[in-house]
Amino acid sequence: MKKKRKWTFKLFVRLPLLFIALSFALVLLLRYVPVYYTPLMLKRSIENRKLDSFKTQHTWVSLDQISPELAKAVVLTEDQKFYTHHGFDWEEIRKMREDHLNKGTKLRGCSTISQQTAKNVFSFGSRTGARKVWEAYWTVLIELLWSKDRIMEVYLNVIEMGPGIYGAEAAAQQYFKCNAIKLTKRQAVSIAICLPNPLRSNPTQLTNYQRNRCNRLLEQM
Repeated sequence: MKKKRKWTFKLFVRLPLLFIALSFALVLLLRYVPVYYTPLMLKRSIENRKLDSFKTQHTWVSLDQISPELAKAVVLTEDQKFYTHHGFDWEEIRKMREDHLNKGTKLRGCSTISQQTAKNVFSFGSRTGARKVWEAYWTVLIELLWSKDRIMEVYLNVIEMGPGIYGAEAAAQQYFKCNAIKLTKRQAVSIAICLPNPLRSNPTQLTNYQRNRCNRLLEQM
């Protein structure tokens, strides 16, 4: 009986506490250390291992080496309440739920920049309910231990911006043959509007809909 209690204590108390301590330590470390590689990069490399043309392009740069226009553009397109919420846009989640229940609209992601950062850094990006719970846990931690600027810095360095292309520097060089700091306002917006579907969109080959949206966003900026 005592052995069973000891095993139960380890399983339900010690192991969870150990996981929490280690995850706090990891997030605290990544507050200062660049994120050079992510689980999503590994996943894409495995998925495309048979393609000789596929390669991972990623260069970490600090936030002050990225055009401020890109940060403005992603906030405008992805998460307009980024600097005021604490990781989750509860109002948008409520609207999405009401629309689904009352109008039958499809459930949409409603992921904030913080949630997307947590997903990219700490998960393989699978589409499951368990992943959303996992993502939410890490979102709480980075909002607690990182500044908003740090979250934005990591986001702009790890977000998928094309096949094998991760982060602002790699995207700027691939699409516009320049460094991230030299991205113009139009180039920044062109990258931002492709983020919802980076594997099928190209900032230099926008559709008519994307071009019209780009023009509207430039007016807003």
